[in-house]
Amino acid sequence: MNYESSIPSEDMTGSTIGEPENADRNRRLLIIAGVAILVIAVGLGLWSMFGGSAAETDASATQAPVVTVAVPGKKSVVRTINATGTLAARREIPVGVVGEGGRVTNVYVDAGDWVRPGQIMASIDRSVQSQQAAGLAASVGVARADLDLAQSNLDRAAKLVERGFISKADIDRLTATRDAAAARLRVAQAQLNETQARNSRLNIVAPKGGFVLERNVEPGQTVTQGSGMLFRLAQNGEMELQAQLGESDLANVSVGTATEVTPVGTSKVLEGQIWQVSPVIDPQSRQGTARISLGYDPALRPGGFASARIRSGSGEAAVLPESAVLNDSNGAFVYIVGTDNKAERRDVEVGSVSSAGLSITSGLNGTERVVLRAGGFLSPGETITPKLQEESASN
Repeated sequence: MNYESSIPSEDMTGSTIGEPENADRNRRLLIIAGVAILVIAVGLGLWSMFGGSAAETDASATQAPVVTVAVPGKKSVVRTINATGTLAARREIPVGVVGEGGRVTNVYVDAGDWVRPGQIMASIDRSVQSQQAAGLAASVGVARADLDLAQSNLDRAAKLVERGFISKADIDRLTATRDAAAARLRVAQAQLNETQARNSRLNIVAPKGGFVLERNVEPGQTVTQGSGMLFRLAQNGEMELQAQLGESDLANVSVGTATEVTPVGTSKVLEGQIWQVSPVIDPQSRQGTARISLGYDPALRPGGFASARIRSGSGEAAVLPESAVLNDSNGAFVYIVGTDNKAERRDVEVGSVSSAGLSITSGLNGTERVVLRAGGFLSPGETITPKLQEESASN
C-alpha cells in the first residue's frame, strides 16, 4: 500500500502553516523603522530651530569686524573760523591826467616799482606851454621895468616939489602912474605863475608813496583828462584780504582779531589782523566782509584768492584724528557705536586743525564711542565689534 500518496504536500513543505508568523514579523519591522524615521525627523527639526540659529548667531558674531573706537571727551581748543576771499590793496589810488594833457614823452615807472610822494611817473610834451611861459616871463620883465621907471620919476618929482618946480597935481599923476605899473606887474606875475602851475601839472606825479600795481600808458600816447586811469597804486604797499563770512561767524569776530592768511598756490602763511568788519549783510548771500590788513609781500597779488584762519577765542570741543572724520557730498561725518553694536552715521562740523587733530564744533558731545579707523569700509546699521583705543594700545 502506498502511504506517501495519502500525505498532503502542504504538510511536507510547511508553507501553509508558517505564512501568518512571517507576516506579523514583517509588520513589526516596518512599524519600528517608521518610528525611528519619525524620531530622526523630529530631532533634525528641533536642531534646525534651536541649535542652527544659535550657531548662525555665533558665526555672525564671530564674523563682525573689529574696529578701534575711542571716547573723545572735550578739550579746550582755540576756536577758528575758516574763510576765503579776494586780495586787494588796502588803499588803492588811481592816478590819471590832472592838467590839460598832451603827448606822453617819457614814462619813468613800471608795474612792480615803488614810488615816493610827488615823484614824477610820466611827463607830457610841453613845448608850446614852455613858449607861453617864456612870453609871460618877458611880460613880467617889461612890467617890472615900467614900475621902476615910474618909481624913479616919482622920487625925482618929490624932491622938486619943495622948490616949487613941480605942482601937487604932478605928484599925484606920477603916483598914479607908479601904482598902475605896479598893478600891471602883479597881473603879469600872476599870469606867469598860472602858466607855470599848469605846466607842472603836465607831469603825472605820485600823490602818495606806494607800490605800482598797474601801468596803462606808453611814450607817444596822447592823453587827456578823459583818458582814465594811467597808473594804479597801493598806498604804502599795504594789502588786505576781503574775507567773506556768514552771519554767525561775523558776529564772533572783531577789529584786531589775529588771522593767518595763505594765498592760493603758495604754502606761505602770513600774519594779519582784522581792521574792519562790514556793518551790513548782503541780503542775497547772507554774508558780510571782514577786511584783514596785511603788509606787503610778493606772494600777495590783488585780485587773487586766499584762505584765512581767524582765531575767534577758545572753547570746549571734541578732538578726533583725521582718520576718524569722513566726507561725502553731504559734508563731514563720523561713525559711532550705537545700540546692539550697530554702526551709526553722525554728521559733524569741523573747526580748527592742530597737531592734536580736528576739533569738532558740533555733532558730538564727547561721550560717544567714535570709530577711529576703517570707517570708510563701514555702512550704517552694520554690526561691529568695538575695541577701545586703550585696549588696542595695551595689546
